[in-house]
Amino acid sequence: MKKLRKAHGRAATPVEGRVAVVTGAAQGFGREIAQGLAEAGATVFVADLNLPGARTTAAAINRIVRGRVIPVRVDVTKEPSVARLMDTIVRRAGGLDLLVSNAGVLQAGSVKTMAAATFRFVTEVNYTGYFLCVKHAARVMALRRRADPSWTGDIIQINSKSGLEGSNRNAAYAGAKFGGIGLTQSFALELLADGIKVNAICPGNYFEGPLWSDPVRGLFVQYLKEGKVPGARTVADVRRFYESKVPMGRGCTGADVVRAILYVVGQSYETGQAIPVTGGQVMLK
Repeated sequence: MKKLRKAHGRAATPVEGRVAVVTGAAQGFGREIAQGLAEAGATVFVADLNLPGARTTAAAINRIVRGRVIPVRVDVTKEPSVARLMDTIVRRAGGLDLLVSNAGVLQAGSVKTMAAATFRFVTEVNYTGYFLCVKHAARVMALRRRADPSWTGDIIQINSKSGLEGSNRNAAYAGAKFGGIGLTQSFALELLADGIKVNAICPGNYFEGPLWSDPVRGLFVQYLKEGKVPGARTVADVRRFYESKVPMGRGCTGADVVRAILYVVGQSYETGQAIPVTGGQVMLK
């Protein structure tokens, strides 16, 4: 990811000097988002269920940005854990300006065979976890607004192109992401009074990250086993199939998502939006 630079005499980015938290930030999109925000001048809390992974990520980014990244554990499906996360942010940084709700899981499977427990797990992380993070972040942000009526903040859900159109043999994930856009629009209407914009960013496929490329549990492997790609015999066949569906000819990257986040934060007149970052694969109608 290319580093972002300051302009002379002013903040180079909309997050310069702001406090941000990114959930699910130990790896994948979350890690790249945390790095991008830190390079853009934010203090960033790297929040993840995997605390050793969060510490490793924070240490790596801090070698670049010199100590602006703090690791912290959170289980987004457990309300006490989310409440502790926000308490930690307030104690360490004095408040919160930007929540990036990125934590998510995906387990593919046919509706005819998926276990109810799997469906509930995917929904708990992707849908309920988003709700819990917004609930507790919004409380902290509202206090900031009361103290300073000129203050504004942002909540951004990292959604998915699967929140914009259905996904074959992937109903649990797509359903939760569709629901996330409904939450985003509803939160946006309510929280505007607190100076908070709420938007969703819907990335395309991040082929290089562990979600897709993990050799044991990645989506390429899952989709091959599930027979989601007709005629595919190898993981390479599955990858080629998905790359061919993107007009831009490549998967989405963390840098693409960071640019979208910076746009959303800097744009004072957008709230309740679901912004596709899909290389043209999904276009709004």
